[in-house]
Order: sequence, then structure tokens, then C-alpha cells
Amino acid sequence: MQFTSEQRLDDGVLERGFTLGEIPGILWTPASAPAPLILLSPPPLGLRKTYPRLVARARHSAADGFATATIELPGSGDRPRWPAAEQALADLRRAMEAREPVSDEIIDALILPLVDKAVPEWQAALDALLSLPEIGGPVGYSGGVISIGTRLAAVEPRIAAAVLFAGSFVPRAMFEEARRVTIPLHVLLQWDDEGNDRQAALDLFDAFGSKEKTLHANMGGHTGVPQSAGDEAGRFLARHLK
Repeated sequence: MQFTSEQRLDDGVLERGFTLGEIPGILWTPASAPAPLILLSPPPLGLRKTYPRLVARARHSAADGFATATIELPGSGDRPRWPAAEQALADLRRAMEAREPVSDEIIDALILPLVDKAVPEWQAALDALLSLPEIGGPVGYSGGVISIGTRLAAVEPRIAAAVLFAGSFVPRAMFEEARRVTIPLHVLLQWDDEGNDRQAALDLFDAFGSKEKTLHANMGGHTGVPQSAGDEAGRFLARHLK
């Protein structure tokens, strides 16, 4: 991990850009250290486009005493193009615009390779972040793509609790992986999300093996998550990481 930039935000949060090999990322740390860590997973739109939302969440978490970190997903932002993923996304958009059912083949082609690449990168980032003196345990995860969070929660023992955003298509293979997840979960679902299969999200929640799991559903579309839902997710992480 190499730090590439540094700035102190007006609330005292230290923001540092970094690279992990070819992967760009951002680390936010509060004044108190060492701090528990939340892995803040972005949507696959690029860190630059989603920065306002990410920094707002990071500052909110810092006020609660947490450090947060995010990394660019494969094929997103400034990372190299991923033609296979772009083709799968184009196939998805064509099906949705034609109001045709989205096939399992399209969902698998879009999501499974992303999960296979992203999860080891998150684990490598976690290795590097936990080696820093200002970062301590325990570790939480917050964000989407929900299949990335599901795989990471199933295979990474250092993650103690997770907030998962149900806003993306779910391959059938992920349901079996969900049964292996046992950590506390808080799942956010927008009931009228036009780009999400609501029933698949409900079925995935049912499949999770966690004894403690909460589904927080709100009316509204993909980008209409109310502030109260975000606040409740923050309280969930505070309960389990402090």
C-alpha cells in the first residue's frame, strides 16, 4: 500500500488516497486511534462519481469513532476496462429496456466474475489496512454489490458484522454461499427499486445462515434510501464493532 494524497477535512477527519498495486482506494481516519474499521464498498460507478456519497458516509462513521476505507471495483473508474463485464452490462440493459426477463446467464456473466475478482482484492486491502497503527479491530463491511458482501462475509473471518445493500441482481449460486454466512447482518432494501429483483433479495435474506439478521425495507427507488435507514445501519455497526 502506498499513500498518494492527504488532506484534513474540516471536521478533523484525515482523508488519504492510496494505491494497492493497481487498485486505487481512500482511507478516512478519525482523530482517535486506533479505530475500528469499516470497509465501505462502492457501487460499480467509479470512486470519482460516488465520492460525495462515500465521504458523507465516512464522515458520519468517523463521528462514531470508526475508520473507513474503500477501493475501486474491477473495471470501474480509472481501472483498466473489462470488455466481458461491459458486454454483460450491455446485455442486461437491452433486456431491461425491452422489458424482457433477465436471464440467469446474463446475471451470472455480470456478477460472478466481479465477485471472483473483487473479494480477493478486498482481502488484500484488509491485510494492508490492519497493518497500520491507526487501524484496529474489529472490522465491519457496508455496501453493495450484495453478492460481493455475501461472499466476503462467508469467507473472511476478520469481518464481525455487515450492512448489505440489496440493490443488484443475485446469481443463483449466491444462495448456497449465503447459507454459510453466520455473522450479524443488517440488510437494506428499497421496495420499489426498478433495477432490483425484490423477490430474489427477499429469498437471499431468508437464505443467510446468521442467527441475527435484520431486513430494513423502505418505500422508494434505488437512490431513495432515507437518512433514517442509514442512521439505523450506523447504530447496528456501532453495536457490533465497539
